[in-house]
Amino acid sequence: MPTIFEQIVSGDIPGRIVHETDTTVAFLDANPLARGHTLVIPKEPYEYLDDMPAEVASDVFGVVHELTPTIEDAVDADATTIGMNNGEAAGQEVPHAHVHIVPRFDGDGGGPIHAVSPSRPDLSDAELDDIEAAISEG
Repeated sequence: MPTIFEQIVSGDIPGRIVHETDTTVAFLDANPLARGHTLVIPKEPYEYLDDMPAEVASDVFGVVHELTPTIEDAVDADATTIGMNNGEAAGQEVPHAHVHIVPRFDGDGGGPIHAVSPSRPDLSDAELDDIEAAISEG
């Protein structure tokens, strides 16, 4: 069964589309965290960031880069939080890769991206060295 995002892309259900390219669609989130909360998705139903070909990921993040100041201006936002829940354990609810552009306002009560995790790992230098090597050699 197609995801809700696939249904928006196909026009089977309505979406408040604010931007569209050959490979991407951006639309207002149906359950916004703030005025102007926008989702940018690839038109093809890639579930995770690493499923997307590099050129499609570049298109998606290019649209995020292009739309962010436009969204901020449209809703008179003071700032923006940009994020992606990449997998169910990260909170991804729709199995179609998407980037959130969430306008932020002074005193809105929202925290920084670091608020995602209530506790932080206490990593030794050896663990940090191992992680650095694993990522670098990836």
